[in-house]
Amino acid sequence: MQWERLLSLKRQGDTNKRLRAEQDETRLGFEVDYDRIIFSSAFRSLQDKTQVIPLSKTDFVHTRLTHSLEVAVVGRSLGRQVGKRILEKYPHLAEVHGYKMNDFGAIVAAAALAHDIGNPPFGHSGEKSIGDFFKNGDGKRFKSELTEKEYEDLCSFEGNANGFKILTESRPGADGGLRLSYATLGTFMKYPKESLPHKPTNHIADKKYGFFQEDKEAFKEVAEELGLIQTRTGEDISYARHPLTFLVEAADDICYTIIDFEDGINLGLIPEEYALEYLIKLVPHINRSKYASLTEKSARVGYLRALAIGTLIDEAVSIFMDNEEAILNGTFAKGLLDKSSYEAQINDVLKISVSNIYQSDEVISKEIAGYEILNTLLTARCKAITEKPTHYDKLVIQLFKTRTGEDNSLYQELLEICNQVSVMTDSKSLKIFEQLKGMNISS
Repeated sequence: MQWERLLSLKRQGDTNKRLRAEQDETRLGFEVDYDRIIFSSAFRSLQDKTQVIPLSKTDFVHTRLTHSLEVAVVGRSLGRQVGKRILEKYPHLAEVHGYKMNDFGAIVAAAALAHDIGNPPFGHSGEKSIGDFFKNGDGKRFKSELTEKEYEDLCSFEGNANGFKILTESRPGADGGLRLSYATLGTFMKYPKESLPHKPTNHIADKKYGFFQEDKEAFKEVAEELGLIQTRTGEDISYARHPLTFLVEAADDICYTIIDFEDGINLGLIPEEYALEYLIKLVPHINRSKYASLTEKSARVGYLRALAIGTLIDEAVSIFMDNEEAILNGTFAKGLLDKSSYEAQINDVLKISVSNIYQSDEVISKEIAGYEILNTLLTARCKAITEKPTHYDKLVIQLFKTRTGEDNSLYQELLEICNQVSVMTDSKSLKIFEQLKGMNISS
């Protein structure tokens, strides 16, 4: 892969080539991507979507929105540091094409900002509940009417693929979706493959899938413009990752590892002494007098968190540059932090988070509730897929405000229903659940 192509400013529907040297420095194309994402309704909905604690009313617990903003900040730092070194290694990118260090930061920040935009309510349990509805629930009845890959798209419903749909799908008044640059779209794609075959290799890019069958051609257009390496041909297509995707992934890994741990301490789910015991191992140098002078627990933990994130950012940049040629060739098969010298310390932090946060009674009970809520929504809406819908079915369709088209296939209609459910906030899905159950009708 070549950086000149990977940094493409092209947008869906463009007829003329966009050159970096001709960009308006006061409103750079990659920065426009960030603006369009942050003003989108799909991004705003993340303010009421679960990060760790579903339906939490606690002030300091992160939502998907605050998590995404933090990942974007870390991603921007990673991108700028890598950009500086890339331009030093390939000076023609600046001298001939006009690229600058901050371009890399802007691309990674925009892709990182959008990385959770396709995730349904109630965290990863929401993804699993949608998939389980089609694999084991009432949605299984549609299997015989779908192709193998269409059915797998639903059974393994993937927030990353749904995110690509949200970012690129034309809707009334918005041809080409948000019309982001192809550089940002390519960087967004953590898993540039179809839902089948399932995990064909141990390469990290094959861990999940990144686009639905309906969006296959749109993805291929992006991949071909960027010059991504095609790793499979024929019926099952897949590509090597855009190199900057590794930085988005690292930013996400850094934030959920350290900040979920911080949330657990602030919630009282993890003892504060664990902060000093575990986070200090990620901090080579600490001002102990400054740490001791902080009187509030949240300030002490926040200080360690900031230092730990700084350490991991520097580590990820070094690993990226040490493996830059393998990344460009598509042969680098792991996440950046999987190569970190702090891998053992990171795993220790994650083990504590799993046992004390992710498997806590509060999280489990609310994930179960989320599972039931989404299953109820999908059951009600999918029952309305009939040639002669009942009056109740029509009321349900009206409640969901689902877009339908006369030419939609069954697959497209089911995918649209999943999309409509997935873009709901936790509270919105709960409200519709209560309406379907006849609860709170007086309000």
